[in-house]
Amino acid sequence: MSKHLISHLFQSVLTLWAAFTIAFVLLQALPGDAVLIKFLASDFGLTPEQITELQQTYGVNLPLWQKYFHELGAIFTGNLGFSVQAGLPVSQVIATNLPPTLLLASLGFTAAIVLALSVAFLSAFTCFSWLRQALHALPSLFVSVPVFWLGIVLIQIVSFQLGLIPVINPGHWEGLILPTIALAIPISAPIAQILIRNIEATLLLPHVAVARAKGASHVWVLWHHVARNAVLPTLTMAGLLFGELLAGAVVTETVFGLSGLGSLTQQAVNNQDTAVLKAIVIISAAIFITINLIVDLLYPILDPRLRVAQEARP
Repeated sequence: MSKHLISHLFQSVLTLWAAFTIAFVLLQALPGDAVLIKFLASDFGLTPEQITELQQTYGVNLPLWQKYFHELGAIFTGNLGFSVQAGLPVSQVIATNLPPTLLLASLGFTAAIVLALSVAFLSAFTCFSWLRQALHALPSLFVSVPVFWLGIVLIQIVSFQLGLIPVINPGHWEGLILPTIALAIPISAPIAQILIRNIEATLLLPHVAVARAKGASHVWVLWHHVARNAVLPTLTMAGLLFGELLAGAVVTETVFGLSGLGSLTQQAVNNQDTAVLKAIVIISAAIFITINLIVDLLYPILDPRLRVAQEARP
């Protein structure tokens, strides 16, 4: 188990390094820099010499290889750099905007799991073929709905036409209802699809047929024999979808005007605040890696066969 954990930690570090490198290369291709955007076209009244001095202070004029290794060393020591536009350390800017995004992503992920489980197990419980076919078609419909379009539709119907949730100055939790729904529906689709396939495949296994032959009810079979075997493969998809969930949260925040990484990313792109953008990429990658590491470590705990297989390896 310790070798398994060390191997995954090593892979996680490599993934973080790759994410930083790709972000660094892409952001360096942008024309101009944050110092020019903030001070050249503003009323600060700085001379070109003073702007050049500021660029040297922020390290904008360093050679690319020197800038790369300097920023790489700073990232792995916890120093995320300095935001030119905000005039604050990037870690402080991220600390202010990350919690709302994590809250929205967590609520959306929870709602997506509940929705996927409801669709999958309801399709297994129902005795009506037409309802089963309709439930099987729902994930295909959900996955084709763009997050931004769904958010606009929810605002138009729920807020403007029905007047149930105000758009302007809603309560803290009240303002998270529509963004959570908009985020959860597309994310729930792949989870529901895998659950439905796994449930149908598990119902055909020999031990399920034996349990039914002994007189077990359909509900008892689903709970004791089907649920655990069907949910296990879904964990991998859930972990992979969390990265998409963070990206969807950024789009959803922009649609609903919420503060978080969404608005911060938009401002950083407009102002070419590369330090903030690189920090957002690194933190998003770190969260994604952590979730998948937890999922991978949960597999041997939930499935004893995997634990025995790992212990049997030399």
